[in-house]
Amino acid sequence: MAYHYSIKDQGAVHFVTFTVRRWVDVFTRSAYCDILIESLKYCQDRKGLEIFAWVIMSNHAHLILRAKDENLSDNLRDLKKFTSKKIFNAICENPKESRKQWLKMLLSYEDKIWFWEEGYHGEEIFTQEFFDQKVNYIHSNPVRANIVEKEEEYLYSSAADFYGVRKGYLDLCQFG
Repeated sequence: MAYHYSIKDQGAVHFVTFTVRRWVDVFTRSAYCDILIESLKYCQDRKGLEIFAWVIMSNHAHLILRAKDENLSDNLRDLKKFTSKKIFNAICENPKESRKQWLKMLLSYEDKIWFWEEGYHGEEIFTQEFFDQKVNYIHSNPVRANIVEKEEEYLYSSAADFYGVRKGYLDLCQFG
């Protein structure tokens, strides 16, 4: 199954999903969402990552992105490696984290951090129709999860940018 979702064209636009190990609800705290967002911003500014649409849910994130340097797999590997350590350490150091011991137990294995599930379920975006389908899927996630009534109300998503309601946390690129 992993082969089916491997990234073949490293410079193409892809829909990817990052899942927290064991589907643990880590991103219910804004501090941890902010780490992921800051890391994505860094990749945009320093590594040439282009983001077209995104959402961070409680235990996973969906993004449509491309690497200008045509090295998407390496960029995603580095992003996941960095954020796993940074978020795990933030959990450990957060004096207000009531789930600290439970999260540390679930997100480590043999004294090593294991924050993200393996892989990122990459699907290449070939057409405008497929792009639109994935954008709708991404933006409707918080509605389907009964977090908000309207897509554009959710803060950790690019939906508000798409609807022109407000500027989101990440700069977006135009597809096509």
